[in-house]
Amino acid sequence: MIIDQEQIFKDVLSKLEGKINEQSFFNKFLELYPEVWKKHKTNYSKFNRSKQFGQTIPLPKPEVSLRKAIRLWLQKQ
Repeated sequence: MIIDQEQIFKDVLSKLEGKINEQSFFNKFLELYPEVWKKHKTNYSKFNRSKQFGQTIPLPKPEVSLRKAIRLWLQKQ
C-alpha cells in the first residue's frame, strides 16, 4: 500500500509528456519516487517473511500490485 497514492499519482501524471499508458506511468513513478517504491518493496518482503510456515496468504508482488493500482487509477481519470 502506498501512502498518499492519489496525490503521488496526480503528480506523476502532471509530469508525463506524450502518450500516457501504464508502462510510461510506471517508469515515471519509479523515476520520481524511488523512495516510495523501495518502501513498497520492503513492506512486501517484511509481510512475506512474517508468514508462518504452511500458511498461504495471496499477496501480489510489488510490481504487479503497483501496475494494478496505476491501471485502476488511470481508468478513473
